[in-house]
Amino acid sequence: MFDIEEELKKLPAKPGVYIMRDSKDTIIYVGKAIILKNRVRQYFQNSRNLSPKIKQMVERIDHFEYIITDSELEALVLECNFIKEHRPKYNTMLKDDKSYPYIRVTTNEAYPRVLFSREMKKDKSKYFGPYTSVTSVKDIIELLRKIYKVRTCNRNLPKDIGKERPCLYYHMGQCDAPCQGFISEGNYRSNIDEVIEFLSGNYSNVVKMLEAKMSQASENMEFERAAEYRDLLGSVKQIVNKQKITNTDQVDRDIIAFARDKDEAVVQTFFIRAGKLIGRDHFHVSGVEGESDGQVMSSFLKQFYAGTPYIPKEIFIGTETEEEELLGEWLSAKRGQKVHIKVPKKGEKEKLVELARKNALLVLSQDMDKMKREEAKTTGALKELSEYLNLPLIDRIESFDISNTAGFESVGSMVVYEKGKPKKADYRKFKIKSIKGPDDYASMHEMLTRRFTHGQKEMQEMKERNLDESLGSFTKYPDLILMDGGKGQVGIALKVLSELKMHIAVCGMVKDDNHRTRGLYYNNEELPIDKSSELFKLITRIQDETHRFAIEYHRSLRQKNQVHSILDDIKGVGPTRRRALMKYFKSLEAIQAAEVDEIQKVPAMNKASAQVVYEFFHKPVQE
Repeated sequence: MFDIEEELKKLPAKPGVYIMRDSKDTIIYVGKAIILKNRVRQYFQNSRNLSPKIKQMVERIDHFEYIITDSELEALVLECNFIKEHRPKYNTMLKDDKSYPYIRVTTNEAYPRVLFSREMKKDKSKYFGPYTSVTSVKDIIELLRKIYKVRTCNRNLPKDIGKERPCLYYHMGQCDAPCQGFISEGNYRSNIDEVIEFLSGNYSNVVKMLEAKMSQASENMEFERAAEYRDLLGSVKQIVNKQKITNTDQVDRDIIAFARDKDEAVVQTFFIRAGKLIGRDHFHVSGVEGESDGQVMSSFLKQFYAGTPYIPKEIFIGTETEEEELLGEWLSAKRGQKVHIKVPKKGEKEKLVELARKNALLVLSQDMDKMKREEAKTTGALKELSEYLNLPLIDRIESFDISNTAGFESVGSMVVYEKGKPKKADYRKFKIKSIKGPDDYASMHEMLTRRFTHGQKEMQEMKERNLDESLGSFTKYPDLILMDGGKGQVGIALKVLSELKMHIAVCGMVKDDNHRTRGLYYNNEELPIDKSSELFKLITRIQDETHRFAIEYHRSLRQKNQVHSILDDIKGVGPTRRRALMKYFKSLEAIQAAEVDEIQKVPAMNKASAQVVYEFFHKPVQE
C-alpha cells in the first residue's frame, strides 16, 4: 500500500523528475524540480493556492515516483522525453505533432543530389529549411533541376559511370547525365555551389543568368528556348516574393507568440532563415487553464524543440519565462552552438513578435467560433433534447432500424452517438435469425433483445471477474433509445426492456409523408420539433445515419446472394465454374443469351458442362 505522507518524507533534496500516477497506474502528470523534496510536497499542502486543474489532478494521484538527475538540465531533458512518450492528461500539451520538410544537398558525394527530406540527420549533407509547405519544397527542387540540371538518381558515381543508359530526365533536358560522364566533376560541383547559393537566399546570380540566357535566345531567334527561360525566371521571382525580407543581419531565428482563451491556446511561429521569412505555422495547445503565460511558453518551447531537428541561433518570444536560461542551455547543447532566447522590447523585432501574437489571436478567434458552432450542433442539441423530454443530461444515444426487401435477408442496425457525434466503433449489425418474411416489429424485437441480453451477460462477467473496464461496447447502455418509427416501434422497445427488467428512456422518430422526421413520440405523446432548431438537425443526422448503415449492410448481403440465385441450381456447375462464368460473361443475362460454343470458351468449362448450362436456360416451359 502506497502511503503518500510517508513517501513525501523520503523525497531527496536533489534535482530530478517526478511522475504522478492514478489508481490504474496511468501517468497523469510529469514535472521537473531543482529540489524534488520541496516541489513534490507543494502539491499536497492544503494551504497552497493550487489551480482548479492541479487540484483535480492531486485528487486523482494514487502514487508517485521520481528519478534523480545530476542537474536541472538533465531533468529538463528527461521531462521532455516522458511528456512526449506518455502525453499525461494534466500537463499542458502541444496538440499538433507536425514534422517539417527540408531540402538536402548530399555534399559528401562526388556528384551531389538535391533531395526532399523529412528529417535532418547528422551526416555530411547540407540541409535547408525547415519549410512549412511540402508543395513549396517540391517546386523548389523541380526548379533547381531545370535550371542547374542536377541529378536525383541513386547511382553510385563515379563508380557506376557508363554502366547504364541515361534516365528520362536527361532526355527531358533536366539532367546533364554525370552517369555517362557528359559533365566533369568540377563543372557539376560549380552547379551545386550555385544551388547552395540559391537555397541560402542569394537569388541575384540565378536571376542575372536566366535573364542573360533569355536575351541571348531571343537574339538567336530561338523563341521556344527563350520562353522556357522566361518561365524559369518567373518561378524564381515567385519564390523570392514569397520569402519576405525581415532584416539584413542574415540570422536564423524563430519568432514565437501565443493567444489564449480558457483551456486552449494557439501559438504562432515565424521561421526566419538568413534574414528572410520562409514560412509560418500555428500550433494548438491544450490544458493551459491555471497556468501562467510563462509556463505555457515554457511548455511549448520544450515540446516543440524536442521534436524538431533544427534549432535556430535566436528565438524571440512574446512572453518572459523563468526557465529562459535553462532552456537556452538545453537548446545550445542540441544545436552545438550558443542559442539565444530573447523577449524583444522595441524596434522591428518587437513588431515581429507582436505580429505573431496578432496572427495567433486571429486563429484562436476563428477556432473559438468554430468550436461554438460545433458545440451548438452537438452538446447544445443534446441539452435541448434533454430539456425537451424532461430527462437528465443525455450523453449516449442508440438508434435502431430494420432493412429488408420483401422479407429477404432482414437485417438490423445499431448506430451510436456520444456527445452529439457518431461513435462508429460502437456501431453494430444484426442479421435477423428467427423471423422469416417482412415482419419489422418481430425483427426489431429480436435485435433489441439480442443487444441488451448481450450487454447484461457482459456486465455479469465483469462483476464475476471484478473488472473495472468494460468487456465490449454492449456493456455501455444508452441514456436514450431512438426508434426509427412512432408508437409501434416504441412499444416494441418498451416491451423488450420490460422483459429484461431494464429502465431506459425510449423515443420514436415520427415521419411525415416524405419520410422525414416531423416530431418525437415520447410517453404516449407526439411532440413537434422546430425544424430550424439544432435539435431537429441532430435527429435528422441520426435518422439518416441509421438508414445508411442498415441499407449498406442489407445491400452487401443481397449482393453476396445474387450469384447463388440461378447458377447454384444448375447440376454440374460448382463454385469454380460458377465464378468462371460470371467473370467471363459479367451478368446472368449474358450467360442466358450465349450459345453452347461461346459458353464452352469459358475456362473450366467443357462441351458437356456448356451443354448443361445452355439447356438449363433454354428448357421448355412446363404447361
